[in-house]
Amino acid sequence: MDRPRSHTSSSRASSAMSHNPRILPQVSASTTEPTGTRAPQDSAQRHRKVHPTTILLRKSESSQAALVPQEHKMFMEEAYNAAICFKMLRDASSSDPLHLKYVIKKVANMARGAPDLVLETIHDYFKDNPEISSRHTFRLLQVLEAVIGASDSLEETWEKSFMQLALENMTKNTELEDTYQDAAGDVLVALCRHSWRAVAQHLETELLTGVFPHRSVLYVLGVLSTDEQLFTKEDKACWEERLTQMATKSVSFLNSEVWSKELLRALTKPSQSQQEQSPEKDFLFTYYGLILQAEESSLTVRTHLQGLLETSHQWPKQREGMARTVGLAAARHLDDVWAVLDQFGRSTRVKWSLHLFSLKGQSSEDLRWKWAGSTILLAYGEVAAKAKAHILPWVDNILSRMIFYFHHSSWDETLKHSFLTAMLMLVGAISRSEGAHSYEFSQTSELLECLKVLMEKEPQDALCTPSRWQTLHLISSLCQLRPPIGLERKSRLLSVCLRAVFALPPLDALQKHSCLFLEPPDIQALLSQTTEALDGMLQGFLVQSPSAEELQFLLSHMYIWMASEKEHERQRAVSSCVVLLAFLNRSLPLDPQQGLKRAGQLAGVLGILCQDPDKAVRSCGLQGLGHLYQLLLRQRKPEATPALPCPPLLGEAAQVAVQTQRELPPPGVHGSPPWSSADQRASPPGPLGIKGLMEHLTVMELTDLAWTAIDGLGSPSPLRAQAAAQMLFSVMKEHGAKLERVANMGRAIHLRLCSVHASQAKDTALQAVTQLARSHTPELVTAFLDFSQPLDSHAVGLWRALGAEQAVSHVVLEALLAWLQERPLPTGAGEAGPCSSEKPYLRSLAAMNTLLELQFTREFKGAVRDAYPRLLLALLTQTHYVLELNLPAEPQPGQQAQETAAASPQSTSVEALRSLLSTTGHWHDFAHLELQGAWEHFASIHTYQKGVGLLARAMVENQCPQIKTVLGQLLPRLQSQEERERKAAILILTEFLHSPALLEALPRQAALTLLARGLRDSSAAVRVCSLQGLGDILFHPEKGTLLRGQLPPFLDGFFQKSEPVVVRVMATVSDVLHRLGRHGAGAQSLGVAIHARSFFDDVSVRAGRRLLPGTRPGAGRGSARGARRPPGGATAAGAGRNSGGSHGTVWGPGGSDHRPGAEGAAQPGVPEPGAPAPAPKGPVPGRRRAGQVRLLPLRRAAPLAATAHPLLHTGLGARPQRPPLPLDLPDDARPGGVQHPPGAGPQLPAQLPPAHQDLGCALHRLHRLLPPPGRGADGEQRGLTAAAASLRRPQGGPRAGHPGVRHPPAVLPPPGVGQAPVMEPRPPTPPPEHFSI
Repeated sequence: MDRPRSHTSSSRASSAMSHNPRILPQVSASTTEPTGTRAPQDSAQRHRKVHPTTILLRKSESSQAALVPQEHKMFMEEAYNAAICFKMLRDASSSDPLHLKYVIKKVANMARGAPDLVLETIHDYFKDNPEISSRHTFRLLQVLEAVIGASDSLEETWEKSFMQLALENMTKNTELEDTYQDAAGDVLVALCRHSWRAVAQHLETELLTGVFPHRSVLYVLGVLSTDEQLFTKEDKACWEERLTQMATKSVSFLNSEVWSKELLRALTKPSQSQQEQSPEKDFLFTYYGLILQAEESSLTVRTHLQGLLETSHQWPKQREGMARTVGLAAARHLDDVWAVLDQFGRSTRVKWSLHLFSLKGQSSEDLRWKWAGSTILLAYGEVAAKAKAHILPWVDNILSRMIFYFHHSSWDETLKHSFLTAMLMLVGAISRSEGAHSYEFSQTSELLECLKVLMEKEPQDALCTPSRWQTLHLISSLCQLRPPIGLERKSRLLSVCLRAVFALPPLDALQKHSCLFLEPPDIQALLSQTTEALDGMLQGFLVQSPSAEELQFLLSHMYIWMASEKEHERQRAVSSCVVLLAFLNRSLPLDPQQGLKRAGQLAGVLGILCQDPDKAVRSCGLQGLGHLYQLLLRQRKPEATPALPCPPLLGEAAQVAVQTQRELPPPGVHGSPPWSSADQRASPPGPLGIKGLMEHLTVMELTDLAWTAIDGLGSPSPLRAQAAAQMLFSVMKEHGAKLERVANMGRAIHLRLCSVHASQAKDTALQAVTQLARSHTPELVTAFLDFSQPLDSHAVGLWRALGAEQAVSHVVLEALLAWLQERPLPTGAGEAGPCSSEKPYLRSLAAMNTLLELQFTREFKGAVRDAYPRLLLALLTQTHYVLELNLPAEPQPGQQAQETAAASPQSTSVEALRSLLSTTGHWHDFAHLELQGAWEHFASIHTYQKGVGLLARAMVENQCPQIKTVLGQLLPRLQSQEERERKAAILILTEFLHSPALLEALPRQAALTLLARGLRDSSAAVRVCSLQGLGDILFHPEKGTLLRGQLPPFLDGFFQKSEPVVVRVMATVSDVLHRLGRHGAGAQSLGVAIHARSFFDDVSVRAGRRLLPGTRPGAGRGSARGARRPPGGATAAGAGRNSGGSHGTVWGPGGSDHRPGAEGAAQPGVPEPGAPAPAPKGPVPGRRRAGQVRLLPLRRAAPLAATAHPLLHTGLGARPQRPPLPLDLPDDARPGGVQHPPGAGPQLPAQLPPAHQDLGCALHRLHRLLPPPGRGADGEQRGLTAAAASLRRPQGGPRAGHPGVRHPPAVLPPPGVGQAPVMEPRPPTPPPEHFSI
């Protein structure tokens, strides 16, 4: 340490401080010859005093005057800086760490301006103060390290001087122990920045002495081996080569027992911080591995590796160092290393750590061996990394071992970290090996399963480690190896990876979760790395298989996340989708011949996202549509595709939102998306923005687009559902005629409507159905029938949308009629029942059910009216078909709730027939059938013929204007292949023989021909009806006289004591009168009326005394106790009040309050002359539905009064000018009647009269026709005047001339009958006495 001028600096500093106490903070740079350029002087010159002024005096006078001030200034500045440096070195003895930091910083700044001055001052301070404390020396060493590091260059003299100083202090033992030695070693490391070879030479000398080197030497070697900033790339390679040479020279030390023990002791010595590896131990593990690598003896290598593996595996850095030693040894002794690892893995302690069995006497808390499996995993990774070109044949064996230890080791962060580290090393080694892509690995599938399990175990609410992006990187690399991964396994793996990234909480939530860590990680950087790793994995899949199928496979797994309810999940998913499309558009163009699979689905998803409430998602959706547009142009028109600026690979949707508008081409440029104009930037782009893109989609792709919109209808988000509905409407309107599989679309729309809560979205979707129905009506009708048994509110809405346009409604009705005629009978129709596995008749029943509902809808009103004849015949035939099916009328146990709540097919078929009459304005026929209780005959196949006959008879008697059109539809049905159609047709034809309109539409001879042909029909029922028709009075007029001659004996039977006998007699007389038809009863009509009148008189006399059969007491007084409850528990309002009426109640248009004795004035709104009867404005019969009002059903009168109805009409003589209701009035103003203009033709009265008014008016008319009291028809007075006198007889008096004769009881309607109609639920199915559907 002897240096020249040992006292120059100190004396100069003292002199400077005595002359000027001012302290300069920095060294002046104004000197022309800096002090750093002077070489150190020898010892002889050091003791000589320098007097620069004496030298200046020997020069000329002119030069002396110029040089003296400058030399003096330089001297003073140098003295001041030396004094400052000296003072700072002296002040470094302070124990204040902040002050020490300040000193180091100031001295380092001085060294940058005058390094030699500072170095000389430090050197002299050490030389002149040998007795300073170790702590002061420790701080001076730190200052020296900073000064050497701050110097740009260092003279060789200073290098040698300070290297000697460092070597002397590195081995010195002080109270600071290793810290003091490390500070001296850091000085040596700092010298390496200027001359590492000289330092290496000294270290090598210390290392190869044969004695185990001092710890401080190993420390310096460790720092040199790990510090990446010390060496350049070339110097680093030279250092590693020299280190290998030193290891080769140290091979002989392995045979020294003392040296080996010292090495093992140093390797296993606990560090001050077990979480960080000390540089000396880090170097020793590497040095040890290089020595074993250079060793020739396999036995020596195995022995030392076994000894190393027998040490503790508790600390992570210890495990990593042991694995590194094993890996370095494997570079030359791969077989030996494999054998050692295999033997170690089979050892008892390792098996215990893997919980393969319980070791006796071994504590489960023995941490030395708990993570031995992690050491083996790391060792296999190091073996793969160091073996280099020789690794490929060993990969499968290494993978199998790694998979084993992954599954059987204790799962914790240690195992996860070790496994990922080993896998990264292995994958890196494979990627560096030539021919790896042509090599097939058998264990990759199992290894990918391990990675999938690892990803699934990642916490879903936190992101604190790089495990996610490391796993994604490994998956991406492994999937590129052969053989390729299976599609199903790849799908599962991709789903797990997407969930692990997209389902993470938002960035702010992740950052809040990590704020509790002592050293919180950079969450934003981790999230960015993870997202980029996912994007890289997706792009790797596409590079491996650049096809449209692969693109669709990847996108199909992302769609569910792009439709997520959470904004941050949608942002990440759509951002990854945009990045993938940008990569495809920029770097990996697809083959135009393959086509872009499912482009319509992608367009639909992105189009819906363009209306997302989140701005970032909207921008990403718009950007994605731009990339898709370019891809489609390239696929369809490769030569005309313009260059589109590709977006950057952005990790967050917010960044994409900022870049979106800037990266899209300006509007008006050829090939640019049509939605990229400024107006789209002003407002969120809607689904209509993809119209331009639709022009480039094929039919299949348009179908996919429609399906995507349909799926979007089920979104719980109202905005998303509305966006999907708008897109669906746009597709249906522009390209609905091109679409395929529309039947399935119809079914899917119905399912989605059940979950749509936004009324606007539902209305838009129904409008889309209306657009689709223009071109695909039959397919949609077929599809809608599948969910129309029974009908719900959504199905009704779809049917109404289907017929919203008048032209389409007629087509819908035609299709329903076609399906109604598909009437297959199941095997064993009588015994099949509802449990039959095959029900081919369901669509026919669904069509019937739908027709019933559509009769009440505004959209189908005109179509139903126009198709009335066909509907009438079809529903009559359908009723017979339902009876043939013999389905149960009541719900069976075990049926679903929906089926239980639905009406039975029998009641539905009859109700459809009833509703057809009421909704099309045929109220006369409807009332006629209600009064006669004709509907109950349709409930059984044995009485079906009678019901059809009564219906046709009502049309004839009321002169229905549809008789001719019905005849036109009737004639082809007589030739039908179905027996039920021929049966219904012949029944109606035989009744129409009594109508005058028959001969206008069908000549008499043609009717005879049809009936004669029916005699040869295969059906016995048709033959019988044909035979009856051939015997009609139309063809045999002479039968009129015979029939009239049979009337008097029957009339005498009206006054029998037995009520059933009287009823049968009346029925016989009615049948005779009906058979007479237009010929009438002649002179006997008055007698029939007189005999029938007394029964109606009994009704008025006994009003309120007895109830009709089947009612309870109190029903006539308005009590609801006797009323049956309809399904759902609602009582039929008014059932009790009207149950006592002889006729029941029929309300028509303009129903008002008509009480007994009130005058019925003509009501407003009466149809014009010749106009068809309008539909009722009040309640109409039929099942109760939303927005509909049901009439009170007509009740049958007392048996005798009901049987007397046709008799009284026959007795009244000539028919009125309009088709009358039963017991109706003539065309004059009478109580309960309605005035009609002369010649108005068939009209529906503004209000049908209540039962008691109808009866009273009929009796009033009879009174006008009878002779005065006591006189006969010829004017002579007779004794039997009971018929006329009874009109003035007090109530309750017996019939004159017939004492003791009790007539059948009847009841007048109770108070309140005839009041305004009330809205009420559908009445229940009554008992046989009051059959009503």
